[in-house]
Amino acid sequence: MYGNPPDLPKVMAETGQKTFQLTFIQAPRGGGGCTPTWDGTAPVSEDTAVARVIDGVRSAGGDVSVSIGGYGGRNLGQTCASAEDTANAYQQVIDKYALRAVDFNLEEPAYSDPGAVTKELRAAQILQHHNPGLYVSVTTVAAPGGTTPQGQNLLNTAKSLKFAPDNYSIMPFNGFQDVGAQIAVLEAFHGVLMNTFGWDSATAYAHEGASLMNGRSDFGEYYDQADFQALLDYAIGHGMSRYTFWSLNRDRQCTPPDNGQTSGTCSSVPQNPWEFTRLTAQFAQRTPALKAGVAVSQPVPARLPAQADQGAGR
Repeated sequence: MYGNPPDLPKVMAETGQKTFQLTFIQAPRGGGGCTPTWDGTAPVSEDTAVARVIDGVRSAGGDVSVSIGGYGGRNLGQTCASAEDTANAYQQVIDKYALRAVDFNLEEPAYSDPGAVTKELRAAQILQHHNPGLYVSVTTVAAPGGTTPQGQNLLNTAKSLKFAPDNYSIMPFNGFQDVGAQIAVLEAFHGVLMNTFGWDSATAYAHEGASLMNGRSDFGEYYDQADFQALLDYAIGHGMSRYTFWSLNRDRQCTPPDNGQTSGTCSSVPQNPWEFTRLTAQFAQRTPALKAGVAVSQPVPARLPAQADQGAGR
Protein backbone atom coordinates (compact mmCIF):
# COMPACT_ATOMS: atom_id res chain seq x y z
CA MET A 1 0.00 0.00 0.00
CA TYR A 2 1.44 3.35 -1.08
CA GLY A 3 1.00 6.55 0.89
CA ASN A 4 -1.29 5.04 3.55
CA PRO A 5 -4.48 5.67 1.56
CA PRO A 6 -7.74 6.17 3.43
CA ASP A 7 -10.90 4.27 2.70
CA LEU A 8 -12.64 6.40 0.09
CA PRO A 9 -16.27 5.44 0.82
CA LYS A 10 -15.61 6.27 4.48
CA VAL A 11 -14.18 9.68 3.50
CA MET A 12 -17.18 10.24 1.27
CA ALA A 13 -19.55 9.57 4.14
CA GLU A 14 -17.66 11.90 6.49
CA THR A 15 -17.09 14.81 4.11
CA GLY A 16 -19.64 14.77 1.30
CA GLN A 17 -16.83 14.58 -1.28
CA LYS A 18 -18.01 12.45 -4.20
CA THR A 19 -15.35 12.58 -6.92
CA PHE A 20 -11.76 11.37 -6.87
CA GLN A 21 -8.95 11.50 -9.37
CA LEU A 22 -6.56 8.58 -9.57
CA THR A 23 -2.94 9.23 -10.53
CA PHE A 24 -0.81 8.60 -12.56
CA ILE A 25 -1.01 6.84 -15.92
CA GLN A 26 2.49 6.77 -17.44
CA ALA A 27 4.63 4.99 -20.01
CA PRO A 28 6.41 1.84 -18.80
CA ARG A 29 9.64 2.52 -16.97
CA GLY A 30 12.88 1.27 -18.40
CA GLY A 31 12.09 0.17 -21.91
CA GLY A 32 9.35 2.69 -22.62
CA GLY A 33 6.75 1.59 -25.12
CA CYS A 34 3.16 2.55 -25.73
CA THR A 35 1.38 0.55 -23.02
CA PRO A 36 -0.46 2.46 -20.26
CA THR A 37 0.72 1.66 -16.75
CA TRP A 38 0.08 2.91 -13.26
CA ASP A 39 3.16 4.90 -12.23
CA GLY A 40 5.17 3.27 -14.99
CA THR A 41 5.20 -0.11 -13.28
CA ALA A 42 1.85 -1.94 -13.41
CA PRO A 43 0.02 -2.46 -16.73
CA VAL A 44 -3.53 -1.19 -16.70
CA SER A 45 -4.57 -4.31 -18.59
CA GLU A 46 -3.61 -6.48 -15.60
CA ASP A 47 -5.08 -4.30 -12.87
CA THR A 48 -7.71 -5.51 -10.44
CA ALA A 49 -6.83 -3.47 -7.32
CA VAL A 50 -7.58 -0.01 -8.68
CA ALA A 51 -10.71 -1.37 -10.32
CA ARG A 52 -11.92 -2.50 -6.88
CA VAL A 53 -11.31 1.00 -5.50
CA ILE A 54 -13.33 2.50 -8.33
CA ASP A 55 -16.16 0.02 -7.79
CA GLY A 56 -16.23 1.00 -4.11
CA VAL A 57 -16.47 4.71 -4.90
CA ARG A 58 -19.21 4.17 -7.45
CA SER A 59 -21.14 1.86 -5.15
CA ALA A 60 -21.12 4.66 -2.57
CA GLY A 61 -22.57 7.10 -5.09
CA GLY A 62 -19.38 8.76 -6.35
CA ASP A 63 -17.14 8.57 -9.37
CA VAL A 64 -13.51 8.95 -10.44
CA SER A 65 -11.31 10.63 -12.98
CA VAL A 66 -7.83 9.45 -13.95
CA SER A 67 -4.77 11.68 -14.24
CA ILE A 68 -2.21 11.18 -16.98
CA GLY A 69 1.45 12.13 -16.57
CA GLY A 70 2.63 13.76 -13.35
CA TYR A 71 5.97 15.15 -12.26
CA GLY A 72 9.03 13.03 -13.05
CA GLY A 73 7.26 10.28 -14.97
CA ARG A 74 7.27 9.59 -18.69
CA ASN A 75 4.12 10.46 -20.56
CA LEU A 76 2.98 8.14 -23.31
CA GLY A 77 3.30 11.11 -25.65
CA GLN A 78 7.06 10.77 -25.16
CA THR A 79 7.18 7.08 -26.06
CA CYS A 80 4.31 6.34 -28.46
CA ALA A 81 5.05 6.76 -32.16
CA SER A 82 2.15 9.09 -32.95
CA ALA A 83 -0.71 11.04 -31.44
CA GLU A 84 -3.07 8.34 -32.69
CA ASP A 85 -1.07 5.64 -30.89
CA THR A 86 -1.01 7.79 -27.77
CA ALA A 87 -4.78 8.22 -27.90
CA ASN A 88 -5.29 4.48 -28.42
CA ALA A 89 -3.24 3.79 -25.30
CA TYR A 90 -5.29 6.22 -23.21
CA GLN A 91 -8.50 4.83 -24.70
CA GLN A 92 -7.59 1.51 -23.08
CA VAL A 93 -7.71 3.25 -19.70
CA ILE A 94 -11.05 4.89 -20.45
CA ASP A 95 -12.54 1.58 -21.57
CA LYS A 96 -11.07 -0.41 -18.67
CA TYR A 97 -12.61 1.84 -16.03
CA ALA A 98 -15.60 3.30 -17.95
CA LEU A 99 -14.27 6.80 -17.33
CA ARG A 100 -16.24 9.99 -17.83
CA ALA A 101 -13.32 12.31 -17.04
CA VAL A 102 -9.55 12.43 -17.55
CA ASP A 103 -6.87 14.94 -16.57
CA PHE A 104 -3.69 15.56 -18.57
CA ASN A 105 -1.11 16.53 -15.94
CA LEU A 106 1.69 18.01 -18.03
CA GLU A 107 4.86 18.67 -16.02
CA GLU A 108 8.53 17.84 -16.43
CA PRO A 109 9.92 16.09 -18.37
CA ALA A 110 7.15 15.97 -21.01
CA TYR A 111 6.42 19.65 -20.39
CA SER A 112 9.74 20.69 -21.99
CA ASP A 113 9.34 18.39 -25.01
CA PRO A 114 7.25 20.26 -27.62
CA GLY A 115 6.77 17.10 -29.68
CA ALA A 116 5.44 15.19 -26.68
CA VAL A 117 3.15 18.08 -25.72
CA THR A 118 1.71 18.11 -29.23
CA LYS A 119 1.09 14.35 -29.14
CA GLU A 120 -0.54 14.57 -25.69
CA LEU A 121 -2.88 17.40 -26.67
CA ARG A 122 -3.75 15.85 -30.02
CA ALA A 123 -4.44 12.56 -28.23
CA ALA A 124 -6.73 14.41 -25.82
CA GLN A 125 -8.56 15.92 -28.78
CA ILE A 126 -8.99 12.47 -30.34
CA LEU A 127 -10.37 11.13 -27.05
CA GLN A 128 -12.89 13.98 -26.94
CA HIS A 129 -14.06 13.06 -30.43
CA HIS A 130 -14.38 9.33 -29.75
CA ASN A 131 -15.93 9.69 -26.27
CA PRO A 132 -18.78 12.23 -26.44
CA GLY A 133 -19.28 13.96 -23.12
CA LEU A 134 -15.83 13.07 -21.78
CA TYR A 135 -14.63 15.80 -19.40
CA VAL A 136 -11.02 16.69 -20.24
CA SER A 137 -8.87 18.91 -18.06
CA VAL A 138 -5.24 19.97 -18.38
CA THR A 139 -3.16 20.61 -15.25
CA THR A 140 0.16 22.38 -15.55
CA VAL A 141 2.75 24.61 -13.88
CA ALA A 142 2.23 28.07 -12.39
CA ALA A 143 4.65 31.00 -12.59
CA PRO A 144 4.40 34.63 -11.44
CA GLY A 145 3.28 35.67 -14.92
CA GLY A 146 0.59 33.00 -14.91
CA THR A 147 2.56 30.19 -16.49
CA THR A 148 6.06 29.45 -17.76
CA PRO A 149 7.30 29.66 -21.37
CA GLN A 150 6.69 25.91 -21.64
CA GLY A 151 3.15 26.46 -20.38
CA GLN A 152 2.58 29.19 -22.92
CA ASN A 153 3.79 26.81 -25.62
CA LEU A 154 1.26 24.26 -24.34
CA LEU A 155 -1.55 26.80 -24.67
CA ASN A 156 -0.36 27.94 -28.09
CA THR A 157 -0.22 24.32 -29.26
CA ALA A 158 -3.79 23.70 -28.07
CA LYS A 159 -4.90 26.80 -29.95
CA SER A 160 -3.16 25.70 -33.15
CA LEU A 161 -4.84 22.29 -32.90
CA LYS A 162 -8.22 23.90 -32.21
CA PHE A 163 -8.30 21.72 -29.10
CA ALA A 164 -10.62 23.00 -26.37
CA PRO A 165 -10.39 21.14 -23.05
CA ASP A 166 -13.02 21.82 -20.44
CA ASN A 167 -10.47 23.30 -18.04
CA TYR A 168 -6.90 24.48 -17.60
CA SER A 169 -5.66 24.26 -14.00
CA ILE A 170 -2.39 25.60 -12.64
CA MET A 171 -0.62 24.62 -9.41
CA PRO A 172 0.08 27.76 -7.35
CA PHE A 173 2.42 26.25 -4.76
CA ASN A 174 6.18 25.67 -4.58
CA GLY A 175 7.33 29.26 -4.85
CA PHE A 176 4.17 31.11 -3.81
CA GLN A 177 4.60 32.12 -0.21
CA ASP A 178 1.05 33.00 0.80
CA VAL A 179 -2.54 33.08 -0.35
CA GLY A 180 -2.11 36.58 -1.74
CA ALA A 181 0.60 35.34 -4.08
CA GLN A 182 -1.59 32.38 -5.05
CA ILE A 183 -4.50 34.62 -5.97
CA ALA A 184 -2.17 36.94 -7.89
CA VAL A 185 -0.90 34.10 -10.07
CA LEU A 186 -4.45 32.87 -10.71
CA GLU A 187 -5.30 36.40 -11.85
CA ALA A 188 -2.23 36.43 -14.07
CA PHE A 189 -3.18 33.08 -15.59
CA HIS A 190 -6.67 34.40 -16.18
CA GLY A 191 -5.09 37.14 -18.29
CA VAL A 192 -2.97 34.59 -20.16
CA LEU A 193 -6.08 32.59 -21.06
CA MET A 194 -7.88 35.69 -22.32
CA ASN A 195 -4.89 36.84 -24.37
CA THR A 196 -4.12 33.41 -25.83
CA PHE A 197 -7.62 32.36 -26.81
CA GLY A 198 -9.38 35.71 -27.22
CA TRP A 199 -11.83 34.86 -24.45
CA ASP A 200 -13.74 37.42 -22.44
CA SER A 201 -13.22 37.45 -18.68
CA ALA A 202 -16.16 35.23 -17.77
CA THR A 203 -15.22 32.61 -20.37
CA ALA A 204 -11.62 32.55 -19.16
CA TYR A 205 -12.66 32.03 -15.53
CA ALA A 206 -15.06 29.27 -16.61
CA HIS A 207 -12.07 27.43 -18.12
CA GLU A 208 -9.69 28.08 -15.21
CA GLY A 209 -8.88 25.97 -12.18
CA ALA A 210 -6.52 25.71 -9.23
CA SER A 211 -4.74 22.57 -8.06
CA LEU A 212 -3.43 23.32 -4.56
CA MET A 213 -1.21 21.59 -2.01
CA ASN A 214 -2.47 21.31 1.56
CA GLY A 215 -0.22 21.94 4.54
CA ARG A 216 3.54 21.99 3.97
CA SER A 217 4.60 22.19 0.33
CA ASP A 218 7.67 20.66 -1.32
CA PHE A 219 9.40 24.06 -0.96
CA GLY A 220 8.49 24.42 2.72
CA GLU A 221 5.59 26.87 2.37
CA TYR A 222 2.60 26.31 4.64
CA TYR A 223 -0.96 26.54 3.37
CA ASP A 224 -3.55 26.13 6.12
CA GLN A 225 -7.31 25.80 6.20
CA ALA A 226 -7.85 29.58 6.18
CA ASP A 227 -5.76 29.84 3.00
CA PHE A 228 -7.82 27.14 1.35
CA GLN A 229 -11.02 28.88 2.45
CA ALA A 230 -9.84 32.15 0.89
CA LEU A 231 -9.05 30.36 -2.37
CA LEU A 232 -12.39 28.54 -2.26
CA ASP A 233 -14.17 31.88 -1.92
CA TYR A 234 -12.11 33.28 -4.79
CA ALA A 235 -12.79 30.28 -7.05
CA ILE A 236 -16.54 30.33 -6.42
CA GLY A 237 -16.77 34.11 -6.58
CA HIS A 238 -15.06 34.22 -9.97
CA GLY A 239 -16.85 31.27 -11.56
CA MET A 240 -13.81 29.01 -11.83
CA SER A 241 -14.50 25.44 -12.86
CA ARG A 242 -11.97 23.43 -10.82
CA TYR A 243 -10.74 23.57 -7.24
CA THR A 244 -8.55 20.64 -6.26
CA PHE A 245 -5.59 19.72 -4.08
CA TRP A 246 -2.75 17.28 -3.49
CA SER A 247 -3.57 15.23 -1.56
CA LEU A 248 -6.27 13.41 0.40
CA ASN A 249 -3.55 11.14 1.80
CA ARG A 250 -2.07 14.25 3.41
CA ASP A 251 -5.38 15.54 4.79
CA ARG A 252 -4.68 14.56 8.41
CA GLN A 253 -2.37 15.72 11.16
CA CYS A 254 1.21 14.53 11.49
CA THR A 255 2.66 13.32 14.80
CA PRO A 256 4.05 15.73 15.90
CA PRO A 257 1.89 18.21 13.98
CA ASP A 258 4.96 19.69 12.25
CA ASN A 259 8.30 17.92 12.07
CA GLY A 260 9.77 20.31 9.52
CA GLN A 261 9.38 17.88 6.63
CA THR A 262 6.94 17.50 3.77
CA SER A 263 5.07 14.24 4.17
CA GLY A 264 3.10 12.16 1.71
CA THR A 265 0.77 10.93 4.46
CA CYS A 266 0.02 14.01 6.59
CA SER A 267 -0.18 17.77 6.22
CA SER A 268 2.28 19.19 8.82
CA VAL A 269 -0.38 21.66 10.00
CA PRO A 270 -2.72 21.25 12.99
CA GLN A 271 -6.01 19.79 11.81
CA ASN A 272 -8.75 17.24 12.15
CA PRO A 273 -8.94 14.56 9.47
CA TRP A 274 -10.35 15.63 6.10
CA GLU A 275 -10.73 19.37 6.83
CA PHE A 276 -9.29 20.31 3.43
CA THR A 277 -11.45 17.71 1.68
CA ARG A 278 -14.57 19.25 3.16
CA LEU A 279 -13.70 22.46 1.34
CA THR A 280 -13.52 20.71 -2.02
CA ALA A 281 -16.90 19.16 -1.23
CA GLN A 282 -18.30 22.67 -0.77
CA PHE A 283 -16.97 23.64 -4.18
CA ALA A 284 -18.40 20.49 -5.77
CA GLN A 285 -21.84 21.28 -4.38
CA ARG A 286 -21.88 24.42 -6.54
CA THR A 287 -20.36 22.97 -9.72
CA PRO A 288 -21.02 19.96 -11.99
CA ALA A 289 -19.62 16.60 -10.95
CA LEU A 290 -16.00 15.60 -11.60
CA LYS A 291 -14.68 19.16 -11.42
CA ALA A 292 -13.51 19.27 -7.81
CA GLY A 293 -11.30 17.05 -5.75
CA VAL A 294 -8.30 16.02 -3.68
CA ALA A 295 -5.31 13.73 -4.20
CA VAL A 296 -5.07 10.45 -2.33
CA SER A 297 -2.93 7.34 -2.73
CA GLN A 298 -4.86 4.13 -3.10
CA PRO A 299 -4.40 0.54 -1.94
CA VAL A 300 -2.71 -1.12 -4.89
CA PRO A 301 -0.14 -3.87 -5.41
CA ALA A 302 3.29 -3.10 -3.99
CA ARG A 303 4.61 -2.55 -7.50
CA LEU A 304 1.92 0.08 -8.19
CA PRO A 305 2.25 3.37 -6.29
CA ALA A 306 -0.88 4.75 -7.91
CA GLN A 307 -2.63 7.71 -6.35
CA ALA A 308 -6.18 8.88 -6.21
CA ASP A 309 -6.52 12.57 -6.74
CA GLN A 310 -9.95 13.99 -6.10
CA GLY A 311 -10.07 16.29 -9.03
CA ALA A 312 -6.53 17.23 -9.93
CA GLY A 313 -3.12 15.90 -10.39
CA ARG A 314 0.18 16.95 -9.00
